[in-house]
Amino acid sequence: MNAVVLENLGSNLYNAIQKIMKAPVVDEALVKELIKDFQRALLQADVNVSLVMELSQNIQSLALDEKLPPGISRREHLIKVIYDELTRFVGNKPQELKIQPGKQNVLMMVGIQGSGKTTQSAKLARYFQKRGLKVGLICADTFRPGAYNQLKQLAESINVDFYGEPDAKNAVALTRRAVEHFKDTEVVILDTSGRHKEETSLIKEMQEIQVVAKPYEIILVLDGTIGQQATSQAKAFNEATDVGSIIVSKLDGTARGGGALSSVAATGAPIKFIGTGEKVDDLEAFVPTRFIGRLLGMGDIEGLVQKVKEAEAPVSEKDVMSMLSGKFTLQDMYNQFEAMSNMGPLQKVMSMIPGFSYQLPSDEMEDAEDRLAKYKVIIQSMTQKEKENPKTLNSSRIRRVAKGSGTEEREVRELIKQYNTMRKMLKQMKGSRRMRKQMPFRFG
Repeated sequence: MNAVVLENLGSNLYNAIQKIMKAPVVDEALVKELIKDFQRALLQADVNVSLVMELSQNIQSLALDEKLPPGISRREHLIKVIYDELTRFVGNKPQELKIQPGKQNVLMMVGIQGSGKTTQSAKLARYFQKRGLKVGLICADTFRPGAYNQLKQLAESINVDFYGEPDAKNAVALTRRAVEHFKDTEVVILDTSGRHKEETSLIKEMQEIQVVAKPYEIILVLDGTIGQQATSQAKAFNEATDVGSIIVSKLDGTARGGGALSSVAATGAPIKFIGTGEKVDDLEAFVPTRFIGRLLGMGDIEGLVQKVKEAEAPVSEKDVMSMLSGKFTLQDMYNQFEAMSNMGPLQKVMSMIPGFSYQLPSDEMEDAEDRLAKYKVIIQSMTQKEKENPKTLNSSRIRRVAKGSGTEEREVRELIKQYNTMRKMLKQMKGSRRMRKQMPFRFG
């Protein structure tokens, strides 16, 4: 499944927007047709019916009755109304989880079993680790078999300190020891047992853990695939503990994600993060304006820039100038492919580029990703000399590389052709200050 946030809802809304863009005139009939398209898209995404009706009525009255601002066409006004209303619908302003510097900040994770709480704990640890904070992970789940091993493995995979006691039975006592263990750590993420809102004993344990841990913030993890059931869950946990943040997990193409988002919005509890894929890096701060921009195919340039910053490898100015002088090797090309791969699936990256979000079919995206992965394997099958000086790649060498990489000779030649094109472009950029500013490298 492609990790695209609410793909079905987004493509349906995007198609509705395209009708407005292509229509010769924006009149009452078109607005009413658009409202029907929106209602259908939102209901298919499991958004609460009363919220759909409220949203529809707001869009219709604002689009038809509100006086047009100076210099704005009715078409532009209608798109702005849609954007503003959808943004308000999912939260309006971003709610940031601010960490107090120089202090221990315990973040207590709660949620029902199966919500993805343990995985989100590791993702959150990775999120703060990338921002230069010292992070510790605690397994206080003494109920689920395998919880200790799962979180320990995730912590090791991102090189984050871990505390757990595989044979412990008392989660409250374990929490006391773990919090003391991490007394000098800035961000401490406490993964508790998954529980159901009806399980009185587990709810009581959660409340006792809260007393001992004295969390800076309690974070509720809600499964994005459960739709409108999220409402009763959020309310029950909020009544039992003081929930300060919500992470909506599994927003990676689910058709029911709109229900979880709208149900959470209806409770008034703030969504601060969304899980958008299976990898440990697939967690992002929830910014309503950026989220809706991507949903409507308007892109998310700010999010794309952030992804590039996190993924790219530092390249010295000397290296860049060398490349611009024509000393661009296949190893340099491989490093760029690697940086692109680190940004995540191409479909997710493309969804952040205005106008591209829903233009390319999924199968074309998959072909591009397959080609990128294949090119990396081909370059790995070359000798260092061949990577540094591709001109040495004669027919016999190409045959050997193809065999070693499990590809066809034409694919190796295709890669060499791509390399020569990139090298030519880089040489043309030499001396152009404006073009050099657009280079996908960061001077380190």
